[in-house]
Amino acid sequence: MKICVLPGDGIGPEIVAEAVRVLKALDLGIEMEEALLGGCAVDATGDPYPAATQKLALAADAVLLGAVGGPQWDNNPREQRPERGLLGIRKQLGLFANLRPAILYPELANASTLKPEVVAGLDILIVRELTGDIYFGQPRGIEVRNGERFGFNTMHYTESEIRRILRVAFEAARKRRRKLCSVDKMNVLECTQLWRDIAIETANEYPDVELSHMLVDNAAMQLVKNPKQFDVMVTGNMFGDILSDEASMLTGSIGMLPSASLDASNKGLYEPSHGSAPDIAGKGVANPLATILSAAMMLRYTFANEAAARRIEDAVKKVLAQGFRTGDIYEPGMKKVGTREMGDAVLAAL
Repeated sequence: MKICVLPGDGIGPEIVAEAVRVLKALDLGIEMEEALLGGCAVDATGDPYPAATQKLALAADAVLLGAVGGPQWDNNPREQRPERGLLGIRKQLGLFANLRPAILYPELANASTLKPEVVAGLDILIVRELTGDIYFGQPRGIEVRNGERFGFNTMHYTESEIRRILRVAFEAARKRRRKLCSVDKMNVLECTQLWRDIAIETANEYPDVELSHMLVDNAAMQLVKNPKQFDVMVTGNMFGDILSDEASMLTGSIGMLPSASLDASNKGLYEPSHGSAPDIAGKGVANPLATILSAAMMLRYTFANEAAARRIEDAVKKVLAQGFRTGDIYEPGMKKVGTREMGDAVLAAL
């Protein structure tokens, strides 16, 4: 099992270090090698996704990523911004399916900004298409038309792109509560009318899964109003980017939520759902649990080691039950710890 480790920027190196410690503690014979991605790669090589990293990522079975980005690179030319490295690795590895669970642990019910009775027991999986849509569509750009600046992007999907992400979502729903909500904006966007048409067609292959449809603006509202109505949600790249971040905050902290981005053979890139948090970088206070849980997802999806994945997840549940909290999930009466101490607690629970 070969893992390409990309610590990235901001708090990335701190949180990835704790996930690496957990993986090593399991003694599974995993080989890990680090490389550069994002702003740190720009500073070192001028390229957010340099050739050496590309070679390592292509050769690995899975990729563990921290986070990329920071204000110091915001004014770089677009091709030298950290996020271009993230988009580049997703595209090159064909990582079209992004899986983001939003789970509220009982011990963190008070950390959510919503009433406990609204979010208690929350367990949603958002499946987001990752390599198409307006983020990658051509033509795109900024140019001068009729004497003023004009910006444009193109949203498009092929039938095969839509069908393959829907099948991932239907398969995931089969393993859960057999409910799938497909999110679109078919009343305005022809591209997403096609999405809905293909969702209805694909549903014929999964008669045991209940398919529903929801417009994206209503879905955003329903996630706050009644989030437990959802089991699995599936949507395109842009809508999924927004909705998955919204869902993450229902759980009290985005620092608790892992993610997986998979190709057709379950090779994946695993990363926490949060960003690089440059305001707390280097202070040793970041929450490493989302990254540690991302490592558990890696063991489950890429390496098909359910037992090891559950060991990590059970260890995280145990440290929460013991009262360990980083600053983002702290409440009075709990044991406030830093990044390293939280990693130590997980290792002890293992």
